[in-house]
Amino acid sequence: MTGPSVARKGDGPDLLTAGLFIGFGALGFWLARDLDQGTLAQMGAGYLPRAVCGLLILLGAVIGVTALRREAVAIEAMRLRPLLVIVLSIVGFAYLCEHGGFIIASLWLIIAGSLADPGGRWRTTLMLAGGLTAFGALVFVYGLGVQIELWPF
Repeated sequence: MTGPSVARKGDGPDLLTAGLFIGFGALGFWLARDLDQGTLAQMGAGYLPRAVCGLLILLGAVIGVTALRREAVAIEAMRLRPLLVIVLSIVGFAYLCEHGGFIIASLWLIIAGSLADPGGRWRTTLMLAGGLTAFGALVFVYGLGVQIELWPF
């Protein structure tokens, strides 16, 4: 004779996210332990890190509590292809910023990064790459004056 079935609770991915947020917040508090807190009127070097870490822990707690109220969802197995594609896109962007200029590096980042999703559309990807590259050049290079060449020549 078995008892009534109990529905499992706990959204696994959100619980993992909550744990990571709380863990990184606690690590930040520990790393900032020797920094001067200061006051709101005269902030020390440790004021902002502690404030951000406190918000990170609070956000993790809110996500964790809401995840515990939802039905159980398993964490999917990690897929290696998207992880590798994104990491290689970022590494290529860092290299190309120095040697190929912002425009080539930005186009590389967006187009190569889009390969992480095998269902992406090329027309949409190319339009997004052009628009984001133009926006990035206007904001970062011209607007904020980031010292980076637009082109390699």
